[in-house]
Amino acid sequence: MESTIVSGQWKGHLGRGLAPRELQCLLAVAQGMTAKEIARAFDISPGTVAKRLSVAMFKLGVARRAAAVAEAMKRQIISPMCFVLAALIAMHSLAAGGGDPMRRDRRAPERRIAQVRVLRRAESVELHS
Repeated sequence: MESTIVSGQWKGHLGRGLAPRELQCLLAVAQGMTAKEIARAFDISPGTVAKRLSVAMFKLGVARRAAAVAEAMKRQIISPMCFVLAALIAMHSLAAGGGDPMRRDRRAPERRIAQVRVLRRAESVELHS
């Protein structure tokens, strides 16, 4: 059975390549915390945080912390909790009948004006010739 770690607005899945402490540190990085803030939150030294993050980045095959978060999301090791809410909203809108009758897609008016101006200039050149 796969277990999860929830940290703030992020959820991490154990058993997908990262150790529990590595996953906790990566979730904290995803929340925007620095190494010192993570160390204070978990009552460990900043050196331990740096080591855990470097091991996690090595396992994910990246060189930067932001890239580690992105790669972990890509591999579905971590995910923001808002994805669950967005998925529920999308399923609800599909179940409610598909499209919104009030929504209309239109071209921007600038596009038509620009085309008309180009045509008028071309016509004026032909008339003067």
